[in-house]
Amino acid sequence: MPTLAPTNFNIVVSVLGGWISVFGLVSYLLKENFYLSEALISLLAGLVFSPHAANFVRPLEYAGSEENLNAITLYFTRLVLGVQLVLAGVQLPSRYLKKEWKPLALLLGPIMTAMWIITSLLVWALVPNLPFLHALAIGACVTPTDPVLSNVIVKGRFADHNVPKDLQKIIIAESGANDGLGYPFLFLALYLVKYIGDGGVNEKGGAGLAIGLWFGETWGYTILLSVIYGAVVGWIAKELLHFCEEHKFVDRESFLVFAFSLALFITGTCGMIGSDDILACFIAGNVFTWDDWFRLETLDEFSLQPTIDMLLNVTIFMWYGAVCPWHGFLDNSIIPIYRLIPLGILILLLRRMPLVLALYKKISQIDGLQQAIFMGFFGPIGCSAVFYLYVTLEFIDTLNPNHGSVPRWDVAHLKESVSVLVWFMVICSVVVHGLSIPLGKFGFYLPRTISRSLTSAEDVPFQIGARIVPQSRSRDVTATHTPTDSRSVSARPVFRVGGSIIAEHTENTTEAVGAGKSQDELETSPKPVELGSFPNAASPTLHNRTIRFPDESSSTGKNSQEPNRDTTAGS
Repeated sequence: MPTLAPTNFNIVVSVLGGWISVFGLVSYLLKENFYLSEALISLLAGLVFSPHAANFVRPLEYAGSEENLNAITLYFTRLVLGVQLVLAGVQLPSRYLKKEWKPLALLLGPIMTAMWIITSLLVWALVPNLPFLHALAIGACVTPTDPVLSNVIVKGRFADHNVPKDLQKIIIAESGANDGLGYPFLFLALYLVKYIGDGGVNEKGGAGLAIGLWFGETWGYTILLSVIYGAVVGWIAKELLHFCEEHKFVDRESFLVFAFSLALFITGTCGMIGSDDILACFIAGNVFTWDDWFRLETLDEFSLQPTIDMLLNVTIFMWYGAVCPWHGFLDNSIIPIYRLIPLGILILLLRRMPLVLALYKKISQIDGLQQAIFMGFFGPIGCSAVFYLYVTLEFIDTLNPNHGSVPRWDVAHLKESVSVLVWFMVICSVVVHGLSIPLGKFGFYLPRTISRSLTSAEDVPFQIGARIVPQSRSRDVTATHTPTDSRSVSARPVFRVGGSIIAEHTENTTEAVGAGKSQDELETSPKPVELGSFPNAASPTLHNRTIRFPDESSSTGKNSQEPNRDTTAGS
């Protein structure tokens, strides 16, 4: 007789596979039409399946204890960040870190330091009875910008149409580098908590020893060693792959997956030596494509990297939705909800935007106030904050007198404080940054569209940019087919809903498309690229394929023939 086996493994695999399948069926609609991030959708799905709702996914039961659950979440986050940061380094052009070191130094130096101080001051001001050193540790956890959530504004249809390429690259570079550079801010606070937090009762050495360890262990062993290790491993991997490819030792599948295996190797080896595997992965990815060879060789392979990227993002945020202490936001001994919500809003508004607005003129990739506001607002808090949260919890576990199970009196509430506040900041960022683009588009264009629809009394030609829609055929009273202009078919005007938030300055394109039109007409008429094909987001057209997805350009095949035409013309 057959027996049912609703084991934990079967349930988890069923839920994960079912959710990814359902999400995949409407993925283009959600991400490219409604601009909803997969992180937000997966986070909500994790909440629905968690013990807080349907109880299909029970992380604590699988782990067996709170300590094991924390370790699983930390290692899972390390894996996702390692892969994401190698890919981030690979995406950047040749020698990007060397060429753009000045704006990166500004973003990773004074701006990142000020972000830490501002966040810590806000936490210290709004959380009752919280020591300032604890606020510094909490602020350090949410200081780095997240590379996973940054994909919302550097990948996809919205990025291709609204965010200039130079701005995309600097956002990728900043979010990749500052993830690993969160260690100095965090461990400066943690070492001070350890050696002077209780007045030096349990730990001797005071502030001098704390600063010495911070310079020696954090900057020397953790940061500097990880940079050297990542650069060496990335360079060796590049040379080995180049040699094997030239001698036909490697097949195409192994060639494409090499960046992922490199990420796994660096994450594991750096973890074994106790260095900064996050920073090492980003450096290795950038050095791996230092000569642009691997990036250009895989430029036409649009399927593998985004597929693995999507699977990791969906899975990690489902896990976050299941393990997040949702009940702790309302029921905790640290901060009431009427203070917690304003704290989240203030951190998202003041943590980064004022600094970027003050210094954007020194960053060449930011062209104007509009782009500065955009970049200042989109500094998401996500996987990197969760990573530093669990690093902090591991460190707090070492602060127990005589190696007992009871923590020191001065850090008795630090675990709860950092867990509640960091998790709430992550949730706020995922929700706010995940909804800001669709809500911004909807709120900006809907009133204009409704107003113009109600006040328009005459027919307006249906135009795409400066082009009239091709002629359609209508049936006259004599039953003969005669071509008529499309404007006679539509009895009502059609307006565009949506448009560019950050317009890249392309004077030639503007002149070609809008010749003979007023400025108002240019602003209200849709751009051809938005309603036509999307060359920047297009997947390559493969031979003998009958399926064409919405994000594939119908003109890709034509574009692929252009080099042949150029060659013919040149000959």
